[in-house]
Amino acid sequence: MTATEASIPPLPPGEPDPSTADPHVLLRGYLDYYRDTLLRKIDGLSEEELRGSRLPSGWTPLQLVRHLTYVERRWLCWGFEAEKVPDPWGDRGGDGKWRVPDGVPVADIVAAFRAQCDRSREIVREARLDAHARLGGRFPTEEEAPSLAWILFHLLQEYARHVGHLDVARELADGATGE
Repeated sequence: MTATEASIPPLPPGEPDPSTADPHVLLRGYLDYYRDTLLRKIDGLSEEELRGSRLPSGWTPLQLVRHLTYVERRWLCWGFEAEKVPDPWGDRGGDGKWRVPDGVPVADIVAAFRAQCDRSREIVREARLDAHARLGGRFPTEEEAPSLAWILFHLLQEYARHVGHLDVARELADGATGE
């Protein structure tokens, strides 16, 4: 092993192969990487830690999972596909803060997240990156309709930011750091 090889850290689990050059494959791969990372970050947290907050803003890890479920739905189902989506902002309360309705089991929130990710993958699988969002859903005019590439990059930055937030929440909860 050369000195250069020894200084290159290994890839985190699930990251796309570094030889991949296809932007569609990279975007899908990194979105899946962050989706999986989100689930790894909440794995092992107690019900109390999932539903409680250690942060001044008051958001909880479970609220974050539900929020990202709705983010995917807003951008890909309602946005890109222009599907009729009941209550696209249902992750927020009247005060604009994320919420999880009382009594909803953690398993149901995680299952909804997984199902939405599956639906998002289905939408993106064969779509072209230069395709623009259909009109009639989130975007009423052509001028407002972003490309799929833009939407996927937006989702990627949402995940990167929020998984970083979850890093901090997890460290405060039980000291766990890293992937």
